[in-house]
Amino acid sequence: MSQAPTPPVPSNRWSAALSAFRDWPRDPARVAGAAAAAASGDPYRAALEGLPDPVLIVDGGAAEDLSARRILFANAAARDLLKASGRGEPLVAALRDPAALEAVDGALYGGVAHEAAYEPAGPQERFWRISASPLAVEAGSARQAVVRFRDETDALRMERMRADFLANAGHELKTPLASLQGFIETLKGHARDDERARDRFLDIMAAQTARMSRMIADLLALSRIELAEHISPSGRADVALAAGDVIDALAPLLTDLDAQIDLSVRTRPALIVGDRDQVIQVIQNLTENAVRYSPPGRRVELVVEGGLGLTEAQAPTRRETSRLTLLTPDREADARYVVVRVIDQGHGLARDQLPRLTERFYRVEGQKSGQSPGTGLGLSIVKHIVNRHRGGMMVESQPDVGTTFTVYFPMPGGSAT
Repeated sequence: MSQAPTPPVPSNRWSAALSAFRDWPRDPARVAGAAAAAASGDPYRAALEGLPDPVLIVDGGAAEDLSARRILFANAAARDLLKASGRGEPLVAALRDPAALEAVDGALYGGVAHEAAYEPAGPQERFWRISASPLAVEAGSARQAVVRFRDETDALRMERMRADFLANAGHELKTPLASLQGFIETLKGHARDDERARDRFLDIMAAQTARMSRMIADLLALSRIELAEHISPSGRADVALAAGDVIDALAPLLTDLDAQIDLSVRTRPALIVGDRDQVIQVIQNLTENAVRYSPPGRRVELVVEGGLGLTEAQAPTRRETSRLTLLTPDREADARYVVVRVIDQGHGLARDQLPRLTERFYRVEGQKSGQSPGTGLGLSIVKHIVNRHRGGMMVESQPDVGTTFTVYFPMPGGSAT
């Protein structure tokens, strides 16, 4: 008579197990026996190793012992995703999600394939579907399962992008469209022959139309960035050259607003792993904001410096100002960054306003730019671009003192070049 399957371990037990294995020591002596089980069957191992999807082979052990579930094998994609060696470390040390662990238990001890959604922690959102299936093994050996991860990030991001675009566009275009409709009805009615009113209304309508065009363009740009945010750029960009190009592009605006940008490049070349067009967009959005929201005649400083560690990149630049980190990259001890700082002498921001700066359509009350108002999407675009580049972002500000925005991008090879 066959042995009845052991039911999965209740999911409420996983919370304690996850805490217990937060800092599991990877002791080679402790896992030598389990690792030996993965050494046989080289052709199959090679086939799994070459798969683009992450794959694990998990050994179950005793159902009551949560630490007994061990990773016997992890292919290259799984090692990259879970930071697991595949040499017998506890599954709970690598896969820190109760629903995913429960699905693996269902395959190990229930003998039935299970699926679960898995969203790993980190600044880059990734969405995976885990499929766990029981693995046929020789009689008397421990229970085993094969666990496959399927990346659903693109599909979910596409659906989210569609929904967000429709919701945001519908909400933000409602007011200017209503305004345009009102002016059109007025011009068709009693203002038809009023030349002064007609010219004034047409100017307002032109400004509203231009703002709607900018809003649609920014929404589309933000949607495209978010769609590919989980895919790291692979090119190279010189931030110093990009900063110079931004100043050239802003020359007409500087003349109109009686402003000046002082560029200080302390590292040449300032190479990063990045998309040059997106790096230019980051610098331009930050610099243009600083120019627009500074009093006429004030100077804006643009500083580019490379070869800095994370602590140096995050170092404050102004005393007695409120400071907030808006985005922090995954920490790597030897990482080096190119830092861009945009320092203005504008009106400054109150501390309670800082956390909302990168929200879509957020605008600071009481601050007016020298020209038409922005769309409220510029800083959100900056944050998503920096996140795609695995960089960081922070802000320092004080009312009547000014604001400093700092972004930093990783350099090639984790060190200065």
